[in-house]
Amino acid sequence: MNNVTKNITFDSDRVYRWIYELNLYKNPTILFLIWKISGFVLLGIWLFMVMLEIIDDNLSLDTLMDITSVFLLLALGFGLLCLIGYLLYALMMGGKYCVLFEMDDRGVHHIQMESQIKKVEAISILTRLVGAMAGRPGAVGTGMLAGARTSMYTAFADVRSVESCPGSDLIKVNELLNKNQVYAEKEDFDFVLNFILAHTKT
Repeated sequence: MNNVTKNITFDSDRVYRWIYELNLYKNPTILFLIWKISGFVLLGIWLFMVMLEIIDDNLSLDTLMDITSVFLLLALGFGLLCLIGYLLYALMMGGKYCVLFEMDDRGVHHIQMESQIKKVEAISILTRLVGAMAGRPGAVGTGMLAGARTSMYTAFADVRSVESCPGSDLIKVNELLNKNQVYAEKEDFDFVLNFILAHTKT
C-alpha cells in the first residue's frame, strides 16, 4: 500500500482509496441538492397549471399572479420543511457524513461507512413508522429507499459530464440518470479530478 497523496492510498489491487468526512453543517451540499430537486418539481407543477389555464383560454395576468403567488408560498414552505428535515438528519448523523471512495481505471465507488449505515437504518425505520401512522405510503417508500441505498458505483465509460466544485470539495460525476458525488480534501482534490477527467470521455 502506497500513499499517492496525504489521504489517498494506492493498494496492491490497483485501487485508489480514501475516506472523506463531510461536515453537514459547514458544507450543506446535500441540503442544496434537496432544494434544487424540490424547486424543479414545483416549477414543473407550476408550468402544468399555467398550461391548463392556456388550454382553457382562462389565462390572464391576474390568474398568472394568483398561481405564481400560491407556488411561491409552497416553495417557501417546502424550503423550510427541507431545512428542518436536513438539520434533524444532521443531528442524528452526528453532524458528519462519512464515506469511503474506491477508484480505479474503470470507475469510482461511493460507499457509506458501516457506522453511518446503522444511523441511516434507524432514520429509515423512524420514517417508515411516522409514514405508516400518518397513513402516507409515500413516506414509507422514501424511508425504505433511504435505508436501502448505501453505495453508488459510476463506470467512467458511462459518464456524460464532470462538474468541479472545489469550494465544496465536490466533483459531480454525472451519468444519464445518476449523479455520483465524489468528495476529496483540498490537498487531494486536483489528483482525483484530473484522474476522473483522464478516464472519461468528457
